[in-house]
Amino acid sequence: MCPFSGRRSASSDRASRSDPAALTLDPKEFSHMTSRTSAADPSTASTSARADTGTRPLRDVVFRNVRPFGVREPVDLVVVDGRIGEGAAPAGADVIDGDGRIALPSFVDAHIHPDKTTWGGEWVSRKPAGSIAELAEQDAELFRSQRLPVGERAYGLMAHAVTRGTRAMRAHADVAPAYGLACVEGLAEARERLKHALDVQTVAFPQHGVIRAPGTEDLLKEAVRSGVVDFIGGIDPISFDNAMDEQLDLVFGLADRYGVGVDIHLHDRGDKGMPVLRSIIDRTRALSLRGRVTVSHVFCLPSLSDSELADIAKDLADLDISLTTVAPSASLVLPVARLREHGVRVGLGSDGVRDSWSPFGNADMLHRAHILGWVTGARLDQELTDCFEAGAYGGAEVMGLDRADLRPGSPADFILVRGEGLPQVVVDMPTRDLVVHGGRVVARDGKLV
Repeated sequence: MCPFSGRRSASSDRASRSDPAALTLDPKEFSHMTSRTSAADPSTASTSARADTGTRPLRDVVFRNVRPFGVREPVDLVVVDGRIGEGAAPAGADVIDGDGRIALPSFVDAHIHPDKTTWGGEWVSRKPAGSIAELAEQDAELFRSQRLPVGERAYGLMAHAVTRGTRAMRAHADVAPAYGLACVEGLAEARERLKHALDVQTVAFPQHGVIRAPGTEDLLKEAVRSGVVDFIGGIDPISFDNAMDEQLDLVFGLADRYGVGVDIHLHDRGDKGMPVLRSIIDRTRALSLRGRVTVSHVFCLPSLSDSELADIAKDLADLDISLTTVAPSASLVLPVARLREHGVRVGLGSDGVRDSWSPFGNADMLHRAHILGWVTGARLDQELTDCFEAGAYGGAEVMGLDRADLRPGSPADFILVRGEGLPQVVVDMPTRDLVVHGGRVVARDGKLV
């Protein structure tokens, strides 16, 4: 298991894929922002600290006394029409005092399974399992045993992710005869309820196999025809489905016919993983699906030599095939820095959260950035910053979203936290005191507003 469609924005394309330094922001860049003593008309300072939420029209907001990326001197962060502005705030803007907190970009979860979660429910005791097939069957058992429907459980987890600073996610929904389209429909319900706070892309994911579970093909067709899903998935075409060409032909054929993207789980390593990755590259090229294909996990890449990785990375970059990792271990985490050097987009994700596969997980992408640092042995400030950026910018690139990097014109999606600076925040994972999405406060002190 572990992993909204749209074109990649111009602002994300401007971040050169061949220059990994383009991801890193120098705090000096924020010296142009209005100082905290000269921004909005003082008469607006009495405005309630709770910004407008829900469906009301966007208002201009000044987040006073904040420190973008941990700069020493607080500044006023101005939001106009849901985007970061430049200069003094318009008259009459709402004012929210950040009290010296650090402002950091919100996160993008590039790979998560909200439909499987038991979040908010009773404790579930897991049973032994030795294969994906056994785990998939336990998924079905758990689905049948849950008191709350998929929509409620998924909403609970996705809302929790918002309170931890997630602004967007690519969510995988199981499609199999055991569920019909219940998981897809449940995620659609949760996405609608959270549309003011969270951008969601949905993948129709055949966890039980495309070929080995008869009836799945028709369900995948129904899912993509419905217009509810943005991607069609696949899983280990050789080791699990034992039908690589048949599975990939079906998945890529549906994507080409219905105009959706592809996001395939690939856990296989070595001789089973690399032929699949090469076949995905070939089909992406043949069907002109450049920029619309993602491969998740890709456990066959971490063990490659530098020359072998450079060879496959060239094709991935040329076709803009993106990758995702959930940083499961030191041996299976993707070599993010090396892939980015070759121009490959790599996103970070949560994977499953308290499901039949594992009792662990919390959909907190700051925690996931922390895990990425832990498993890769990050020590230096820049290495810790890189882990944060994988969680904030990597997923945005994979999903084709504008980067919320606090530059003028970028989406006003950010968090306010107490701390000394960005590297320390990655290590200590402080409470997200305020979460802002599109210029609106959507969560405060761990709760949705």
